[in-house]
Amino acid sequence: MNSATKAKIKKEYQIHEQDTGSTEVQVALLSNRIEELGEHLKTHKKDHSSRYGLIKMVSARRRLLDYMRRKNEAQYKDLIKRLKLRR
Repeated sequence: MNSATKAKIKKEYQIHEQDTGSTEVQVALLSNRIEELGEHLKTHKKDHSSRYGLIKMVSARRRLLDYMRRKNEAQYKDLIKRLKLRR
């Protein structure tokens, strides 16, 4: 993921002007990286180190989403809908 893509995602999911690390932004960035790595693993089936990294990213996103659900369920539901995540 290049810096232009990151900036676009941050701009789309930020809560306020200076927001770069809120839960929403972190989940959106992780979702993008997970998507890209999933595409990579479709062509490179034996890349086990990347698969391990993918599992770690999915777990990190899951923890962030659980935190978000506990703190603000309305924002959680909105984010899941915007990212098109199953839950």
